[in-house]
Amino acid sequence: MPPVRPGPVIGLCVQFAMLALLSAAVGLGHAGWAAGIAYAVGLCVLLTRAMRTAGLVAFGPADLVTLTRAALAGCVTALTAASFTGDIRVPVLVGITVVALVLDAVDGKVARRTGTETAFGARFDMEVDAFLILVLSCYAAPSAGWWVLAIGAMRYVYVVATWVLPWLRGQLFPRYWRKVVAAIQGIVLAAAAAEVLPRPVVLVALAGALALLTESFGRDVVYLWRRRAVAVRPDPALVGAPAPAVAAARGDRA
Repeated sequence: MPPVRPGPVIGLCVQFAMLALLSAAVGLGHAGWAAGIAYAVGLCVLLTRAMRTAGLVAFGPADLVTLTRAALAGCVTALTAASFTGDIRVPVLVGITVVALVLDAVDGKVARRTGTETAFGARFDMEVDAFLILVLSCYAAPSAGWWVLAIGAMRYVYVVATWVLPWLRGQLFPRYWRKVVAAIQGIVLAAAAAEVLPRPVVLVALAGALALLTESFGRDVVYLWRRRAVAVRPDPALVGAPAPAVAAARGDRA
């Protein structure tokens, strides 16, 4: 009998509870609920599969922090979907986003201090970051321009590219600048969502964020191209469809 993994189910229940509170407080509508439920179920399924692949039965302390961030990202997803069919409380969306971004600096510290760093945890953290940036890009695109979607889509385009260009699965050296650039994307997109800055300032900031992201990905692509003859084989993907090696082995790009 396979071991019971309560973590993903607990996360599913927490997500539903948060969606219910959000709906009661500001309203979600049918679109918001549909997106929120789809996200919650998808997250539960992918986490269960990832834990099975990694041989884990329970979440570590840092994983619980990341799970909280994932639930907050689910709320942002629901609000973003609701915004396409009606008005939403923008301060609520921005507030939830800010909390999720702040917690991004917490889970890594918790993992290091408790000695519970794992490849699963690194990948989980990265996936939450990437998805939150994608959702925020979708929210900002109607007002700032659809080119903003490139910010959220770039990481997923990179992953798809690894399926047809095996040399992109090569090992990357750890680079702190990647984390800085990722943080900048979240901050700029949150500022754009807040709608408190003049539009020209927002557009310049978004363009700058996209330029930094392009430079970061471009530098890694060039590095891997030059070393394509010795590209390593990827580790088994921890979530969903085929993906490159886990973040701990890949320098947190995959």
